[in-house]
Amino acid sequence: MQNFAHQLSQILDQKYILTNGQDMAPYSTDWRKRFSGKALAIVLPSSTAEVSKVVQLCAEHHIAIVPQGGHTGFCGGATPDNSGKQIVLNLKRMNQILAVDIANQTITVQAGCILQNIQEAAAERGFLFPLSLGAEGSCMIGGNLATNAGGTNVLRYGNARDLCLGLEVVTAKGEIWNGLKGLRKDNTGYDLRDLFVGSEGTLGIITSAVMKLYPLPISQWTTLVATESIAHTIALLNLFQKRASSLLTGFEMMTHESLALNEKHFPQFKNPLNGEPPFTILVELSDHESEAHVRQLLETILEEAFTAGIIADAVIANSLAQANTFWHMREHITLAQAEEGANLKHDITIPLSSLDEFICETDGLMRNKFPGVRIINFGHLGDGNLHYNIAPPEGVDQKTFNTNNEKAIHELIYGQVERFHGSISAEHGVGQLKLADLRSHKGDVAHDLMKALKRALDPQNILNPNKVVSI
Repeated sequence: MQNFAHQLSQILDQKYILTNGQDMAPYSTDWRKRFSGKALAIVLPSSTAEVSKVVQLCAEHHIAIVPQGGHTGFCGGATPDNSGKQIVLNLKRMNQILAVDIANQTITVQAGCILQNIQEAAAERGFLFPLSLGAEGSCMIGGNLATNAGGTNVLRYGNARDLCLGLEVVTAKGEIWNGLKGLRKDNTGYDLRDLFVGSEGTLGIITSAVMKLYPLPISQWTTLVATESIAHTIALLNLFQKRASSLLTGFEMMTHESLALNEKHFPQFKNPLNGEPPFTILVELSDHESEAHVRQLLETILEEAFTAGIIADAVIANSLAQANTFWHMREHITLAQAEEGANLKHDITIPLSSLDEFICETDGLMRNKFPGVRIINFGHLGDGNLHYNIAPPEGVDQKTFNTNNEKAIHELIYGQVERFHGSISAEHGVGQLKLADLRSHKGDVAHDLMKALKRALDPQNILNPNKVVSI
């Protein structure tokens, strides 16, 4: 190890190689404080060339690497194990915006760029970078791509994969694949970009990316809508899709329990709708025509929904500040859960045609088996992505409840996901949290194909081992 440490110091200045326990601590525990590990060192490269050299050195010494960005993930995908023999390769120093191509409507960025900084750089040039997450002030684009992050604009713009045109990746051998092409059509064999996006650093380390930009909308209108059931919520979604088509940017669902928890910890985000509705829907339309055009369209759709008995109440934001407050209501649910204490998270996708039956049936099963449990269900309902989270009953010791019931709760919910042909991971990835569930979920053939890819691209198993697949 002394030889490894000496050679590592020949690649990076010693101040960018952290070995002190106190210095390493923030990099060794995930955002939820669910997973903690012990690293051999935290390595902070500033260039792709340095990443390449570090990986080559690790391959030579058979030392595993945990790639890390903003460390905001929920599944422990960027946290080292407890062996003390892995290095964490944090890319936060690789934070440069390399190019903005106005004509091609693309932005080329290093993996350590904070998502919000990319959004702001695009806006300064009159463009929209539509990937938007609750953690956008600290998450990094490399991590977004590694987990194929979704967020609030997926309905119109797609996941991180859909926004990516090209990548630069360091392989397990330390070789650099330069695929930074801003092409929307490139039908030359296997799509290596899609192979690395969503692989959580297990097949290669993303160091830079070419991302799509879109013209900034001229007008945006946001509304909160009350519905009595998921069936009515789906009907409302269908109505907006039919009448507004591609102008529909966001369609977020929040249950009464979710917003009650929100208000408990953040009273400034009290639901303005009447009667504490079972479901509150946040809808956003954006367009390149006048504000009057979008406002009129929104009012027409809401009037039709009232007439059809689909919605019970609606509030249209009358200012940008109020629209931001509506979005903060949605985004603070996760923070409210963190304030409340430990909870069991499930990032799942269900086909829209089965969503009503899934929620009604699963809610019933949960409450029957675990009396008093709180179901904090919210998410990007427009694409079927639910954050179906479970909080212990009021007054119950949270740690004890979760320890005693976590396995049974996961099995119940994941069993329901399988029954309704959904996915156990919609946008947060697999990491180490869902590693044990992946084979049964994907099936033997798919899981074995994934393991074959891992062995082919990382034969020494040094890239984020025991995340996603275990070989």
